[in-house]
Amino acid sequence: MTGNRTRSKGWLAAVPLLAFIALIFGVPLLVLLGGTFTRDGSVSAANLTESLQGAYLTALLGSVKISAVVAVAGGVLGTFLAQAIVTSRFRALREAVLTASGVLANFGGVPLAFAWIATLGNSGVVTQAFGLSDHGWNLYNFWGLTLVYLYFSIPLMVLTVVPALDGLRPQWREAAQNNGANTWQFWRYVGVPVLAPTLLGGFVLLFGGSFAAYATAKAMVGGSVPLVTLQIDAALSGNVLIGHENVALALSLDMIVIAGLVMAVYLPLQKRSARWLR
Repeated sequence: MTGNRTRSKGWLAAVPLLAFIALIFGVPLLVLLGGTFTRDGSVSAANLTESLQGAYLTALLGSVKISAVVAVAGGVLGTFLAQAIVTSRFRALREAVLTASGVLANFGGVPLAFAWIATLGNSGVVTQAFGLSDHGWNLYNFWGLTLVYLYFSIPLMVLTVVPALDGLRPQWREAAQNNGANTWQFWRYVGVPVLAPTLLGGFVLLFGGSFAAYATAKAMVGGSVPLVTLQIDAALSGNVLIGHENVALALSLDMIVIAGLVMAVYLPLQKRSARWLR
């Protein structure tokens, strides 16, 4: 009886949290689903179908493409940087890099766009000083936006991977060396398999951050680079046919589905790595 009472009290204590979650996430989700499957006052899948055609599909694929490029490039560069500071003998350097990464990982939006435009835009300080425009440099395209996204993605990957690298036990390396394994073999058969879920989690995090980014792209490239977040903005602003405003909600649902698919790959691997890094 005592155990049942304790569990009942535990559930009662969780009721405010569950109610808050239902309010914050449940209500918007219901509104999203209701709007997605409503067209001209009747239930219809027309909004969802339209969101997967024409310019909307191009924007959705564009967001997936830039997010994948940023996730791979930022993940690789961030991992190597994290490994460099973990193995560094200078503690001050490690603390400085981690502190800077914490700041840069949260630096985004319009201020980030302005900083890059002022530095490497068509009239930017560096562009003018080195005549980059004469050599074909252009910040306002896919690769320019990718470079800007990497500015906050690489530090984010560093913050994600450093704790996992610290979790690699020295005994594992010593055991591998005692069995005749060199450095490459240690990373091939021990280090990378153990870190793989964490690395994948970092890739997922970078993918999600780039996939959902809006303010930086809006301020820097406008509509010159097709992105789903910019298409949602255009739809919500009324830049669509009358009666098609709910296409924005359908595009949001598309984003949720894509994010869910990515997370479905990551979560099982994350559970697998938890056994090794305890």
